Amino acid sequence: MPLAMNREVFITCAVTGSGGTQDRSPHVPRSPKQIAESAIEAARAGAAIVHCHVRDPETGKPSRDVALYREVTERIRDAEVDVVLNLTAGMGGDIVFGSVEQPLPTVAGTDMIGASARVEHVVQCRPEICTLDCGTMNFAEADYVMTNTPGMLRAMAKMMTDSGVRIEIEAFDTGHLWLAKELVKEGLIEDPVLVQLCMGVPWGAPDDLNTFMAMVNNVPESWHFSAFSIGRNEMPYVAAAVLAGGNVRVGLEDNLWLERGVLATNAQLVDRAVGIVERMGARVIGPDEVRKRLKLEKRAPR
Repeated sequence: MPLAMNREVFITCAVTGSGGTQDRSPHVPRSPKQIAESAIEAARAGAAIVHCHVRDPETGKPSRDVALYREVTERIRDAEVDVVLNLTAGMGGDIVFGSVEQPLPTVAGTDMIGASARVEHVVQCRPEICTLDCGTMNFAEADYVMTNTPGMLRAMAKMMTDSGVRIEIEAFDTGHLWLAKELVKEGLIEDPVLVQLCMGVPWGAPDDLNTFMAMVNNVPESWHFSAFSIGRNEMPYVAAAVLAGGNVRVGLEDNLWLERGVLATNAQLVDRAVGIVERMGARVIGPDEVRKRLKLEKRAPR
């Protein structure tokens, strides 16, 4: 395909994630206050969108507590710095099976709940964007399956859309894009369509460039896409995403390091991404321009 570099790029910062990183870096925020402050620092550094999970403030383990999401939402909306809020809806679909000879019943670590419970925080907090993981996938972090059946995704997508929240499709492989196109065709995901290409997450799409371009080539021309890779390839993928015509995601959800031996903050990762984008001759756009592009409704503080 011909080179179609994006000249006006928005940056998303994935602030904390739900992986077991809470004890691997002191910069991974745990409490709603820490998550909101880290998100605002990322916005000051150039992120137009902040993508937020919540964690137990004491243990740092991932949480689905609606009260924690509400506090993060209110703190970000009350801040003097403007930023588009994107809340995850990826929790509540994890199945951990028993042994290979006796997989059922499921065992400790399983967190499988209904569609309404999975989007309750979205309905209550009404962020401008929320995520929808458009497929089922094995995860290498532990021996579990992230489960998103077509019926579950249809139900969740309808509730998100009915709440006036823009869906960000999370695609970890080409089949996820195939299903997402069907949800768009059925009217469950509305225009303008936004998709995040999630590269290098075991065992989804590897982050080699051939696979990445296969993902890009499966994104309809009218959609808006962003992309990231995890770990050491986070920053190379800033350049790759822009060159392929997309937008950028960085943050501590995907990578803890600024360089060898130096643990990063979210703001530092965003600042590094801004430098790459601008040195490529592109412009980093802010939240107001993102809202116009994606037809988002800015929510008022409380």
